Amino acid sequence: MALLAIKAPPPRNKRPVQTMTDTISNYDMQISSGIAAFEAKHFARASGLLSPLAEAGDPQAQYRMAIMAQNGLGMHENQGLAYRFMKAAAEAGMDIAQHGLGFMYLEGECTDRDPVQAAHWFRLAAEQGLVGSQTTLARLYAEGLGVEKNPEEARKWYRLAGFDEV
Repeated sequence: MALLAIKAPPPRNKRPVQTMTDTISNYDMQISSGIAAFEAKHFARASGLLSPLAEAGDPQAQYRMAIMAQNGLGMHENQGLAYRFMKAAAEAGMDIAQHGLGFMYLEGECTDRDPVQAAHWFRLAAEQGLVGSQTTLARLYAEGLGVEKNPEEARKWYRLAGFDEV
């Protein structure tokens, strides 16, 4: 009778090996995929991925859905949906959405024209350091649009936006 040599299995680590899918949630994958599709201009795909996240309250998804709805990218143009999602993302504190909502009010796109509301939303984004909003707010003060005309306040916002000679 021959004896067989049996090898012991290699020792196992006490912690299981983590894979990429273990550390990234389905939510993270969906938002990342949706943003990547949006950036790659695959708007129908982006809309499909981001719509449920926007409805669930994700500001990143809401902002991108607002852009697509406003411009008919990957879906039929829907001004009401664009306004709703842009406002929700702005209210969540997203500076670029505050800027976008400011322009909606300034231009009367997706909502009634309201320069006072425009100035409010531009100010919120400007206070977060968004240069485009700082510049636009400066212009509003220079022209007295939605705010009382105030050349000194206009200069302040132009300087904050990086304009030295105003």
